[in-house]
Parts: sequence; structure tokens; C-alpha cells
Amino acid sequence: MTQRAIFVVNPASDGGATGRAFPAIAAEARARGIEVVERLTEAPRHATALTREAIAAGETLIVAVGGDGTVNEVVNGFCDEGGTPLPGTAALAVIQRGTGCDFARTFAIPKKTALAVAVIAEGQRHRIDLGRATYQTPAGPETRMFANIASCGMSAAVARRANETTKRFGGTPSFLYATAATFLRWHNRRFRVRIDGAERELIANNVVAANCRYFGGGMKVAPDAQPDDGLFDVALMGDISKVDFVLNVHRLYRGTLGRHPKVDYVRARRVEVQSDEPLPIEVDGEQPGAMPVVFEVVPGALELVVP
Repeated sequence: MTQRAIFVVNPASDGGATGRAFPAIAAEARARGIEVVERLTEAPRHATALTREAIAAGETLIVAVGGDGTVNEVVNGFCDEGGTPLPGTAALAVIQRGTGCDFARTFAIPKKTALAVAVIAEGQRHRIDLGRATYQTPAGPETRMFANIASCGMSAAVARRANETTKRFGGTPSFLYATAATFLRWHNRRFRVRIDGAERELIANNVVAANCRYFGGGMKVAPDAQPDDGLFDVALMGDISKVDFVLNVHRLYRGTLGRHPKVDYVRARRVEVQSDEPLPIEVDGEQPGAMPVVFEVVPGALELVVP
């Protein structure tokens, strides 16, 4: 039986390779019995508008084709401007084509096109949580959803550097280089954090609200995160020095960062973060604004097609 799917494609992702590869992707999907309806993005946040249009028209399957930024834009299309999930029966499927491809890792969604298309054709729907970030911009407060991870502090500066420089060497080397280069110039700040009403004040490098497990091109920052439990895994990265970084960067990839005495993990539904200066934030690798920021879990907000 043929199933219809709206393919929201970012042709500029993966250095423009996605646009060139999409005819082959579409052919693979059709061979699997999928009716391909192509929607190409033309500008930032266009994927969000295309997704909302598809859901309003009653479509039941939206496929995000692109990097983590494209996935984030499509995820935002499943919600209104205030972050409330839209009514309907649409599910998200993913063909990841970017540098990091971190969202798919938690769910073991393959990066290889043929295998990813097989998941769309044969996989099952699984309901997961989303995160909602409310932050500051020059125009005032804004809200943006995230499916994977959001953070504030050095990680946002790393994401910006990685996005502004070449990624031709691949996700892990590119993000590792950006992390090291940013850390050399970074100094930790005082954060005021309210976690489900409990207040903390600390000198910190980062505060991470994780719905899923990976960011930064394969860094396993939240190894125990469950994207369907109604909670964030919150990583409080304290006053980590440059020596600490050199000696422990391997822990980010092995999922053992929690063994470091300056790193603390808690689970929470709501995280509010402030500092004495408007430090950048990132959501799913994008940098939409600055602190102060509130991260909230929206339980069961999205159906995802998984293996």
C-alpha cells in the first residue's frame, strides 16, 4: 500500500549536496512504495511554514531532509508560534544529511539514505517529548521548540563558530575544533539557575537541557536521557578549567562526563537560567537569541517514525 509523504528538503544542507542527491532519495522512496511530494526550502524558517501548511492540509507524514537545523525548523512546524502542538495526526520522519546529525543518533535512525528510507517505509510511530525555549532577542522575547538539546553558555558559542566555519572534515572533527578554539578564549560566568523551583547559583561553563543524548557532532552529553519520560536531563557544567578540558574532553564522547566532580546532572521539567550578561543560547545547534532563558518540557508533543 502506497503511503503519501511530504518531503521538506533543505537543498543547501550538507554543503549543497542534499539538493543534488534528492532525486536519488526520492527514487529510493518511491521504490519503497512512498508517494513523494517535494517541498524545497528557500530561506531560513521556510521549513516551519511548509510543515504547518502540510499539517493544516491534513497530511499525515512529514519527512525532514537536511541537517539538525532543518529538523528543528520542521519540528517547529508541528507547533504554533507559542509552542503549542498543532492538532492532527501527522508524524515526523527524518533523513539526516547535515554535519552533526545528532538528533537521529538517540533513536538509531541510520544516516545511510537507503536505510533511512526503509525506516520511513517500515518503521513505527513513537511519541516523544519536545522542549520549549523562551529567550531574548533584540525585538523582544521569542519562543522556539527543540527536539534534541538546548543549552546556554560556551556550547552556544561553539555552535556559532562551527556553523560559521567549514565543516568539510565532517561533524566530529569540525565540532571538536570549534570546541577547542572557543574554550581557549572563554571564561566561565556566574549563572543563576532555577530547576523546578529550586534555586542554584554557580560559576559555570554551560547549562544543558537535554531531551535526547547527543550534540556537537557526537558528544554524548546526556547518556541517560529518555526523550519520552517528560523530563530533561540537565547538565550543570561548573567552573571547568582549560586543564580540565584537555584531560576530560574524551568523556564527552564516551558519555562519562558525569564522573567529573565539577559536573552535576539533575532531571527537571522546567529550567530557568540567568547570568549577569546576555550570554548566547543554542537550540538544536541553532543560535536564535540570548539569556535569560526558560526551557520547558512539552510531554508527548510529537510522533516520530523510528526503527
